Amino acid sequence: MSGVVSAASSRARAREAAIPVLAEVFREHGYAGASLALLGARTGLGKGSLYHAFPSGKAEMAEAVLDAIEAWFETRLYAPLRDESDPEAAIRRMLSETEAYFRSGGRACLVGAFALTEGRDRFGDRIRRYFAVWCDSLAAALRRSGFTDAAAKGLAEETVAAIQGGLVLARALDDPGAFGRTLERLRPRLIPGDRDRTGADGRAVG
Repeated sequence: MSGVVSAASSRARAREAAIPVLAEVFREHGYAGASLALLGARTGLGKGSLYHAFPSGKAEMAEAVLDAIEAWFETRLYAPLRDESDPEAAIRRMLSETEAYFRSGGRACLVGAFALTEGRDRFGDRIRRYFAVWCDSLAAALRRSGFTDAAAKGLAEETVAAIQGGLVLARALDDPGAFGRTLERLRPRLIPGDRDRTGADGRAVG
């Protein structure tokens, strides 16, 4: 019995250690381009060990990565946006956490990348949920901060679209700072009280 428990524990540890590495491979190469040989090489696991940790193969690896992304966003962004008593603080946190997560524009959005490639057909429900929950959670915070329901929904959609576009632009221009500038332009729209901190052109003052 102890051998079974030990094997299960070893498999769980291998999965946990591999997931961040798998995520970066999928970001860089997409779902189709991330071959098992590449995934094995980057994780340091042989093909046999990789299948031991993920018996259903590459699809299970991608699902595990998407699970980890979903859990991170739920804990760090979505739940505070929905539930925090100070909605403006939750929105500021969303902006700072988003910038940090995407490494100030230097890191692609894996879910967004899947949405534009062959991953869309395989993981469509997961992709839709990621963006829908983000929009809904941000809209909830905006409503609590005084926006009408229609305005909150519209601004939430514009914000998520701008974040995704900012990531694409930053990578296309090879200018990670473009992403940070996108977030700063969003700030006074999401938090009207922060308009006093920016000039007419959106640059910080003081």
